[in-house]
Formats: sequence, C-alpha cells, structure tokens
Amino acid sequence: MRYLAALPLLASAQMIAMPLVAQDHDHATMDHSAHQQQEPVEEEQDHSAMDHGQMDHSAMGHSMPAPSANAAPPPRAFEGPLHAADAIWGEAAMQPAREQLAYENGGMRTGSLMVERLEARLGDEDAVLWDLQGFWGGDVNRFVFKSEGEGELDLGHVEDAEVQALWSHAIGPFFDLQAGARLDLEPETRSHLVLGLQGLAPYMWHVDAAAFLSDRGDLTARVEAEYDQKITQSLILQPRVEIEASAQDIPERDIGAGLTSLAAGLRLRYEIAREFAPYVGVEWEGRLGQTRDIARANGEDPSATSVLVGLRAWF
Repeated sequence: MRYLAALPLLASAQMIAMPLVAQDHDHATMDHSAHQQQEPVEEEQDHSAMDHGQMDHSAMGHSMPAPSANAAPPPRAFEGPLHAADAIWGEAAMQPAREQLAYENGGMRTGSLMVERLEARLGDEDAVLWDLQGFWGGDVNRFVFKSEGEGELDLGHVEDAEVQALWSHAIGPFFDLQAGARLDLEPETRSHLVLGLQGLAPYMWHVDAAAFLSDRGDLTARVEAEYDQKITQSLILQPRVEIEASAQDIPERDIGAGLTSLAAGLRLRYEIAREFAPYVGVEWEGRLGQTRDIARANGEDPSATSVLVGLRAWF
C-alpha cells in the first residue's frame, strides 16, 4: 500500500524530467560548425586600389560653395517680427525696455569743460594765453563752446579774444561736423559763420579745422593738430602745430592773402590726476607770406620763440 501511494509522485517527476532530457539531447546533436559558417565575414576592402580621381565628389556634397561674407541674408532672416521679444511679451511691454537700452548705450546727455591750454609765455614779449572748449549733448549731436585768446601777462590788455557756439554732429566714428557762429571780442568786434571738422585722424592726431566767413566778407581758415606721446602713464609729450590762412588781404588786421601764420611747439605735461596736469614747453611762432612782409614794414619781428609754463585741466 505504501508503494501504491508513491506511484502518482513518481509519474509526475517523470513527466517534468522528459522535456529537459529532450532539450539536452537536441543541444548536444546541434551542428556547431554550420552555425559558425552562417556568421557574416566582413570582406576587407583594398582602399589602395580605389581610384579617387574617378570618384564623383559632387555626389558626396563637397561641391557646395562656401558662404560669402558679402552674400545677402536668406529670405527667412526677414521672417517674423522685427523684435523677437515682441512675439512673447508684446510690443507695448518691450518698447520702454528698448528705449532704456538705447539711452544707456549712447543716448545719454553728458557734458565736459576742457582747458586745453592755460599758459604763460616767457620770451621777448611775455604774454598769457587761454584755449578752452566744452560740450553738452549725446554721442551724435551736441552743443560745443570754444574760446581762446591772448593778452599781456599782467592781464592789463587783451590783444585777441574770441568765442564760438557750434552745433556738432558725428559724421563717422572719429569725426564731427561742426557749424555755428564765432564772435571776436578783440581787437575789434566782428562776427563769423563757422564750418569745420574736429576729430581723431590716423596715427592718433587730434585735429580741429575750421573755415570762417566774417560779416565783412573775409574768408579765413585755421587748422590745429596735436598728438599725445605717452612716456609713462603720467608723463606725456605733446607736439602741436597750428596754421592759419586767409583768402584775401585784411588791412585792418595786418593780414595778407595766403598762409598767414604758423606755430609749432612741444609741451611736456605731468598728470597729477587725469583732470589736472601742469606742463612746461617751448613754441616757435612766425608770420608767413604777405603777412610777414606787413609785420616787417611795421617794424615788428615776424617770428618769436617762447618758453611755456601752463596747466591742462578738465571738469
């Protein structure tokens, strides 16, 4: 009876074991050599035998020309809104932001007063000279004020004095076109129309050139050029040249037609601060052409050399 009770269990174990035995048998009878023959064998290519001269590179995309720096942008570059942010935030919200950006990057109004030369001239005739200019406005348009003159060292007599009021407009990165009026206070009152250029010429020369048409029909011109050569960060040598010309004789001012005067000098300044720089120097000044002949006829020396002691400052 005990053996009869175990028969069902033996039958179940036999049924489970039969598939496993059959699986082992089938795996053992597999032809592994046939399986190895079915694996793909990569055929080694002989690249040295390839004729690159006969290859059609245009089919490979190499014939596409490189974009030119002067090529016009594609039409899709002009699609969409002028300002991309408007599509997200709306034009009404972004317009004040654009105006603020333009103001902070060139739209601000600033001003400055520069005393280019305030100097005593020690020579045959001691004198004092001033040359200053200021401006107020933006990067493109601004109001410019200029004044220069010369007189006796004790300030008892002023020989020449003028003021200019100009509108200045930037016509490029380095030059401004200036137009306005000039008023001579000494030796006699005379007004002029002014048209000129001021800016930075090649090789870092600061140039101020202007033509003047007086209320009496006299046409004159003046060109000033100076260059700052840094010896150290604070010690600067400045060569300076100024030349004047007249289109006609001006007898009341002892001026003849043609080139009338030339001044050339050197100034060595030390910047105690950027805004405050005393200097010493030397300058030769002479009258030219017919103006020189007029000076000699009047018993005057047509040329003079002076030692300079002065101050350059700005506010």
